[in-house]
Order: sequence, then structure tokens, then C-alpha cells
Amino acid sequence: MENTCALIMAGGGGTRFWPKSRQNFPKQFLSLFGKDTMLQMTANRLLKLIPTEKLYIVTTLEQKRLITRQLPWMPPGNIITEPAARNTAPCIGLSAIHIRHRNPDAIMVVCPSDHLILNSERFTEIIQSGVRLVRENPHILVTIGIEPTYSSTGYGYIQKGKTITNETTKAYHVRTFAEKPDVDTAKKFFESKEFFWNSGIFIWHVETILNYFQELLPDIYSSLLLVYDALDTKKLNQVTDTAYEQIYNQSIDYGILEKCSQVVVMDGDFGWSDLGSWDEIYKISSKDEQGNVIIGAPLVKDVRNSYIETSDRTVGIIGVSDLIVVDTNDSLLICKRDLSQDVKWLAGQIRQKSIE
Repeated sequence: MENTCALIMAGGGGTRFWPKSRQNFPKQFLSLFGKDTMLQMTANRLLKLIPTEKLYIVTTLEQKRLITRQLPWMPPGNIITEPAARNTAPCIGLSAIHIRHRNPDAIMVVCPSDHLILNSERFTEIIQSGVRLVRENPHILVTIGIEPTYSSTGYGYIQKGKTITNETTKAYHVRTFAEKPDVDTAKKFFESKEFFWNSGIFIWHVETILNYFQELLPDIYSSLLLVYDALDTKKLNQVTDTAYEQIYNQSIDYGILEKCSQVVVMDGDFGWSDLGSWDEIYKISSKDEQGNVIIGAPLVKDVRNSYIETSDRTVGIIGVSDLIVVDTNDSLLICKRDLSQDVKWLAGQIRQKSIE
């Protein structure tokens, strides 16, 4: 893995996991499985591939404090801060110029901070295979796809094309990208067996991705060049702030990947979930004989197929099914499991009314 580095994107808001996730304490900083937080799990997974000094994190200034608290061993210079959240293209571009400044030959592995990977050994194998693929073909962009298990409307999709010979995993040229589909389109995608879910995990040469920024997102690239020229100077923070006044909101998928003909998708069969809702947590958690996931010590009777998480106070639940119940010291969520995506709407309403 020579010249390989990893970037963790850790600036998300985590609005789907209210009331545990808040604006100042989003999903990636929560312990949703075991004692480690999602951020800690992601970092530990990547450290099986690279040494500490080659691990980078991009985040917002507000969340930097949480990162240094949860990952106190991180080199301070490897935590890259954005003045404001501008979606995945600017955060990846900003990180790429920092990484190129240190090593213009670097291959970047880019991962979200809040995804669950159940098979870490297989994850390591696939990432290593993807790095080899990029090293042999430095002009390509590699993304990791996930074989769909149902016709989800909550994920973007990647249509696979011609197979590429690869020694440890399946890889394909990408035919098309598709945004989150409606119900009928998602069903067609699923039944066709031609589509992956888009995991948001990428591998590419740092020079290659910046060349695509220059070609496809020239306005953002011009602003990033100003930051590049200020690296290792006292003006870096000021220049970055000024540059971000001009940088607009853009996703890496729409801004670059969907417009590029040199994209390869690899089959990420390592037990992936983006944990996009409380119902996703329920589905992959161990359940009791009544189909319940119980965390804490609630009093329950005739409760089935529900996710219940309580804090210190006494909570009693009788005669219900298919619910999400999450109780914290200051808030309570009750919703039907199949409506748990609407928690994002609820979190938005709370922020709007300044309740949080």
C-alpha cells in the first residue's frame, strides 16, 4: 500500500438519528454498535491498511473538537477543516490539495465516517484490490458498489457494464449513475440485476481527481488553487475562508463521476450498511423471541417487532408492534418503523423552531 492514504469524510449532520444525534453531536460520533463510535470504527478499519500518518479526516470547524476527543492520536495536521459544509465535491477537493501538497503520487481511499462494515477482512481485501487497479490504471476513478438486497428508494444506483478482470473481486466499467429513484424505478433496478447501490466509497490517484476538478468543476478548482498556494503559510485559514465564499454546494457524484467516462465500480461484498435510519439499525441488530431490539431497561408487555432504546428514567410500553422508541434525558421519539426516514423531517422542524 505504498503511497496510499485514506480520507474520512466526517462533517455530516446525522439528522436521521434524532434524538440521540443532534446538530452538535451527529451520527458519526455515536456508539450504535458496541462501545466504539462510528468514527472510531471507520478509523480502526482503515488503520489496517495504512499507518496513522497517512490517515486524514475532513470535517467542519465545529466538529473538530469532537474528532480530537474521540481520536486523540490523530496528527493535528491531518485534520482538514472546511469553513462551511458544501457537500462532497468541495470537501474531497480541499482534502486532495492538502494531500497532493504532501505527496503528489498519493492514491486516495475516500470513506464516509458513519457507515457500518460487518466484514472488515473482506473490506481490506477489496480496498487493496482497488488500490492495485488504480496503480495499474492511474486515469480511472474507482467507486465501490453494493449488491442490492431490496428495491430501496433511499440510495443512488450504479449500472454496471463490461466486466474487468480482477484477481480478488468483481469490477465493472460504469454504464450510468442514477439518483435516488421512485418506487417503480427502484423495483426495475433491483429486478434487472444490473445495478449496485452507491456506497460513497472511492479510490483514485490524487492528481487524477484534481485533473477532473479542473476539467469539470473549474470554478471550484480555481478557488482550491488559492488554498493550495497558501499551504504552509500563516494565511491558510484566511485564504480558505475567502475561497469558500465562492465555492458552491456540489456532490462528487453529480459534479464529476456522472460526467466521467473512466469510472470503474467494484463489488463491495463486505456487509455494508449506511445506517440511514433507525429501522436500518433494527434490521441488522440481534432480536429477542418477540422480534424486538431492547436497549436499556424498559418495561414491555405484548410488544413485537420493535426497536426500543431507553435512558435512565422508567419507560413502559404495552401492546404495540413495529415501532421505533428512543428515549433520552431530554427527548422522546415514537414512530412507526416504516416511517423512520421521516425523522430527518422531524429534526429539521426542531432546528427551525430552535427547540434543540
